[in-house]
Amino acid sequence: MAKLDPTAKMYVERIHQLPALHKMEPQAVRDLYAQMPPVEMELAPLATIEERLIPVGQDARIKIRIYTPEGQGPFPLFVYYHGGGWVIGDLETVDASCRMLANQTGRIVVSVDYRLAPEHKFPVPLADSYSALKWVSENATAINGNASKLVVGGDSAGGNLSAVVSQLAKEQGGPAIAAQVLVYPCTDMRFDSASYMDFQEGFGLNRDLMIWFSNHYINHAYDKGNPYVSPLVANDLSNLPPAMVITAEFDVLRDEGIAYAERLKKAGVMVETYCEQGLVHGYFTNMAVFPEHIKETISRIGNFLMKIDQTVTS
Repeated sequence: MAKLDPTAKMYVERIHQLPALHKMEPQAVRDLYAQMPPVEMELAPLATIEERLIPVGQDARIKIRIYTPEGQGPFPLFVYYHGGGWVIGDLETVDASCRMLANQTGRIVVSVDYRLAPEHKFPVPLADSYSALKWVSENATAINGNASKLVVGGDSAGGNLSAVVSQLAKEQGGPAIAAQVLVYPCTDMRFDSASYMDFQEGFGLNRDLMIWFSNHYINHAYDKGNPYVSPLVANDLSNLPPAMVITAEFDVLRDEGIAYAERLKKAGVMVETYCEQGLVHGYFTNMAVFPEHIKETISRIGNFLMKIDQTVTS
């Protein structure tokens, strides 16, 4: 751990004090995190924060949270999908990061509370995510947004969902996505990359926990080879939105994030990549521990999106 950022080292030591999550039931893990005392932190100022229920599928609704920055608008739009292995996580776990993302980038951020596995296995979380994307695109004007500057993004499982909704939108003639921002995305369920071997235990997100997440998300072992589960195995990655792929140096998911970026590049997609040195999985949504690192990452995202905006006509 000599090269670990001191803050990351402290964070990992705290995680080590938790029970082995992969040996627990999903609801017990959710309850464990819900019982943790809230930590006071400085939150980025915004004009408004609003929650809505939107329709998904047949007779179902999910919650979204809309973060609107100060200013006149209409604002570019950023649809954000939280991480948590498709099993845990919610609007609260990414609240502080979404606030900062809206504040620093000057975009309306719409955080999506898709339904979770194993109660709602694949493809329900994906279908919810795509439905939310379509809702934001169709209702952009009503929320003071600009549908021609629509970005998707998320962390971990949310990065996976962002990559796959980008593929779905291309294949189904769905909303025009200007860019995708993938923060340490899960793109492959083989669990055998070099980073999986190097960091399989002791760096926060363990290999066993990723296997636990995937087993709760998918219905059958063969789903691991489905490109809507593992976007890295998709046959055709051409004509996808420009992508920013951010990885963490000491993360089991590092190599598959890099591999996905390389496949996008080879398919002719404009890609920017950045590996956050010394950091571990989960840093991007832990504002109480990593505020400066998150601010730096969002600054990189903002610079990338400014380039994208210059190429998109209003």
